[in-house]
Amino acid sequence: MEDNRLGEYLRARRALVSPEQLGLTPGANRRVAGLRREEVALLAGISADYYLRLERGRDQNPSPQVLEALARVLQLDEVEAAYLHGLGAPRPRTTRRRRTERVPARLHHLLAALEVPAFIESRYFDVLAANPLAVAFSPRLVPGQNRLRSLLLDPEEREFHENWPRAVEESVAGFRSTIGDDVADARVVELVGELSLSSARFRELWARQDVRLLAGGTATVRHPRVGALRLNREKLPVDDLLLVVYYPDENSESAEKLRLLASLASTSG
Repeated sequence: MEDNRLGEYLRARRALVSPEQLGLTPGANRRVAGLRREEVALLAGISADYYLRLERGRDQNPSPQVLEALARVLQLDEVEAAYLHGLGAPRPRTTRRRRTERVPARLHHLLAALEVPAFIESRYFDVLAANPLAVAFSPRLVPGQNRLRSLLLDPEEREFHENWPRAVEESVAGFRSTIGDDVADARVVELVGELSLSSARFRELWARQDVRLLAGGTATVRHPRVGALRLNREKLPVDDLLLVVYYPDENSESAEKLRLLASLASTSG
């Protein structure tokens, strides 16, 4: 991959902002999606030539003031602006080896003690460990599976998630946020290459360069054995890993269904 992450990000975000959003008149014969380079430069208070240098990677360390102006023009939120500043910061040019990630014994013990679906994933969204209820919740949550690959390529995931398009968008944006500027990492290269070849939707979303922090939320799924489940989701960093936990509201219908699923899983086991 070319080491021009800043320029790629600026081009992608420029294409997503319409002239009307910034009070500009589009005019006739407009050939670009979103803003022209000259318009971004004008609104950010920099020269068109300098902005062109940024997009082409000839200057990869603009000042914080320039980055703040560009974030304002491109209408970036707080997370996206922080990501832009990270891309513009000086960094060593190194090729990273593929990391070997292991789950400490204490986390295996923690998973076994939890009475709700829980699993451990890596920064690449690889499932490294899971408790039995997580596997009963979704057979894709077994060690060796990659959640991003499953979500995009496994047909059962489309049926499982009530809002599959949103789940995909959040996961791709979360993955980009997690890896940051570490695109030379061997595992990142491998996974992005595979998904780019196999999924048109991934190519579209990856080109947008959306970023989103991994955070808690809710997930509504259609489970084949117990029906609809609405669960809270927490993602808790532990060392360089992530503990993901799904749990229902107390005394809710989903709590009862989750107990039934646990009973069915125990009987099957």
